[in-house]
Amino acid sequence: MKTRTFWLAAAALLATAAQAHNGDTPHTHAGFLAGFVHPLTGFDHLAAMVAVGLWSALAVRPVWLAPAAFVGTLLAGALAGFAGLQVPAVEPMIAASLLALGLLVATQRRLPLAAAAALAGGFAFFHGAAHGFELAEGGGAALAGMVLATALLHATGIALGRLVLARHRWLPVVSGSGVALLGATLLARLA
Repeated sequence: MKTRTFWLAAAALLATAAQAHNGDTPHTHAGFLAGFVHPLTGFDHLAAMVAVGLWSALAVRPVWLAPAAFVGTLLAGALAGFAGLQVPAVEPMIAASLLALGLLVATQRRLPLAAAAALAGGFAFFHGAAHGFELAEGGGAALAGMVLATALLHATGIALGRLVLARHRWLPVVSGSGVALLGATLLARLA
């Protein structure tokens, strides 16, 4: 891949949070579209979901295990958020998930199946709780949109892992380090 093409593709993927938000007026967090767009509006959630796919493509077998665990537990966390359950340490755990997932991508670390599923699922609960609390007024349609967007972000990560990162040994290190750095920065800001 030419350097220019790489940087143009990278720039195209970096929409700012302001560009991705669908509004802050009442009832803008309702419906399928609001739920679908929601995971795309926060760089922390976007990075985590793509990182799960990257890690799966590079080091998890079967490749669907971590994304399936993530989506299933994300749904449980979202339902907890919908119900108004106060889940402690949501933001620190989201930041920790970025740090851990980034390191897993950078090192292409293989884990036992149960550990890979538990790790992805454990972090997903906190992402789901954050989304569920914010999308509570959107009901089932918003939840369906969020789950679909999450699965598509995982699929994007898997495709990137298979098509690009696997061919360039340095790209997993750089992309994983970037995600880990984002997580470390968020953790430092919370301290």
